[in-house]
Amino acid sequence: MAGSLPLEGICVVEIGHSLAAPYAGMVLAGLGAEVIKVESPDGGDHARDWGPPYIDGAAALFHAVNHGKASVAMSLSDPQAVARLRALIDARADVVLQNLKRGSLDKYGLGAAQLRAAKPSLVYCNLGAFGEAGPLRDKPGYDPLVQALSGLMSLMGGPGEPLSRIPVSVNDMGTGLWAAIGVLAALLRREQTGEGEVVSVSLYETALSWAGMQIADYLANGVLPGRWGSGTAAIVPHQAFECADAPIMVAAGNDRLFARLCDVLGTTKLAGDPRYATNGARVANRQALMDRLMPVFASRPARSWLAALDEAGVPCGPIHTMDQVVEHPQTQALDILKWTSDGAARIVGLPMSFGGERPAAIGRTPRLGEHNDTLARADDDASTMARER
Repeated sequence: MAGSLPLEGICVVEIGHSLAAPYAGMVLAGLGAEVIKVESPDGGDHARDWGPPYIDGAAALFHAVNHGKASVAMSLSDPQAVARLRALIDARADVVLQNLKRGSLDKYGLGAAQLRAAKPSLVYCNLGAFGEAGPLRDKPGYDPLVQALSGLMSLMGGPGEPLSRIPVSVNDMGTGLWAAIGVLAALLRREQTGEGEVVSVSLYETALSWAGMQIADYLANGVLPGRWGSGTAAIVPHQAFECADAPIMVAAGNDRLFARLCDVLGTTKLAGDPRYATNGARVANRQALMDRLMPVFASRPARSWLAALDEAGVPCGPIHTMDQVVEHPQTQALDILKWTSDGAARIVGLPMSFGGERPAAIGRTPRLGEHNDTLARADDDASTMARER
């Protein structure tokens, strides 16, 4: 990549734990920002112990979202340490990320209003569970709880199957992404005004945004969304099919693709049948169509169907396990799996490129409190500035 990373010269202080704020910090660090992670001296971020597996004493998950940062271990109940942290923020920070319990930092003088009164150019981002208003605003929340309360969990699985959760922490990570987007927008506006601002995001709001299409459908017709397993409510056929030896995913997203699919399957007449000729008709007659297609898929191996569907231009693919994903030629060609700079952990890099090149600076994961001298230096800088005044 030619030139510097977009956020080089930006300093971020991350007062966070678990996943949402650390994920936002990881994104900003990957874009070139200096990210100083503030942790409790008593074990640090909870995610350090979210294993096995462990790498160099910290969970692999912790490495995945905290590489490339500095770690400062301090107790928020220590007034001297807090004074040093405030001095660091006053002197160097452009952004503060925090996902502690709502309002808890105010009593330490580290709330948004307190820090921005001293430094109006500061961008302060709250990452909460349920948002800044409403009856649940003080309720603690983790991703599975928010999946349940937001309705996302009600969409998971197939008809009659036990409820399940999305096994990826989509609301934590999504909230981290919204935080990064909000911070970047605030920094852009600061270029014009010189003023920072407070950005607020939450897991619940993120979950509502993921469910936006289902919510829009319900508000339009009053009908609760169904549970479609590997399929989807509004497009048929758009799901997994069991072949003779393995399942495959098929996404015939329009009438033209459905006709091609029927040609490959040898069921060409179905494409002209009024019950199936349009997507709306196929949605209305989903089960009858599945009863026709499923035995055909089961008659041949997955590889045979995939080759024929690819040749016909019908979107399809195998259902990979993680070992197949990391070894797949497409994954390898994208060069998205990166080693941290010390060679300790292999992680997924940022899913974006600039000028055709992916940000390659993958710093190592800090040991707890490894950069405590950063606070001491900030304290010295603050003392020097006070004498100069």
